[in-house]
Amino acid sequence: MDEERLLPAEARRRIRCNEWTRPTAGMASGYTQANMAILKKELAFEFLLFCQRNPKPCPVLDVTEPGLPIPRLVAPTADVRTDLPKYRIYRHGELTDEVHDILEYWEDDMVAFLIGCSFTFEYPLMNNGISIRHIDEHCNVPMYKTNIQTVKAGRFEGPMVVSMRPIPHEDVIRAVQVTSRFPSVHGAPVHIGDPAAIGIVDITKPDFGDSVSIRPNEVPVFWACGVTPQAIAMQVKPDLMITHAPGHMLITDKRDEDYAVL
Repeated sequence: MDEERLLPAEARRRIRCNEWTRPTAGMASGYTQANMAILKKELAFEFLLFCQRNPKPCPVLDVTEPGLPIPRLVAPTADVRTDLPKYRIYRHGELTDEVHDILEYWEDDMVAFLIGCSFTFEYPLMNNGISIRHIDEHCNVPMYKTNIQTVKAGRFEGPMVVSMRPIPHEDVIRAVQVTSRFPSVHGAPVHIGDPAAIGIVDITKPDFGDSVSIRPNEVPVFWACGVTPQAIAMQVKPDLMITHAPGHMLITDKRDEDYAVL
């Protein structure tokens, strides 16, 4: 079956059964994908406040009830413990494991945050004739830590992570226009052009994801990224934090256009 045409429930079934373990870019096109961060209830309010103060990298789409793994607003038949292709386990800020489900890690006081993902606006970009390099090259989107600092909330603070897509010079304005319609999934770019200006030393060596080719007629364009909580985890060092593995998202039942503004 063409992965782009899968309905969300079938896509999640394939992921749950480990029939799909790769990044989800281009899967179930037209349906919103979400980053995820899971924390113990005692840290949930501080993290929610952090997201509220940092809506560009951390736009919240849904928050689960403590101990309940069902994202009722965006995918009421999903289970956040099994329906992402790959998860990361952080203990005291250190990445300790990558797994395909988190059933053995789930506890009764955990809260899952579903955060908007820039994969959501890739389909609209393609509909406007702008190709997506990491989809064309069958790899993960490149992501980088920056020198852009987030707004502190309680114990949560640290650098913003950005995702990068090479855009032809003549299409940059259109890319800004298209993505600006999706403020709930990172919206307009945070930077266009020189990577060094936001603290990226070598654009060929992303901190997360894969390197992609940049052609002579293209400019790197950077969007705020929902992997930011993972960079924060490395700095804040909570006892336990579970996240999606970069590029491995939850596919929701929401259509991309549900989050578009006119």
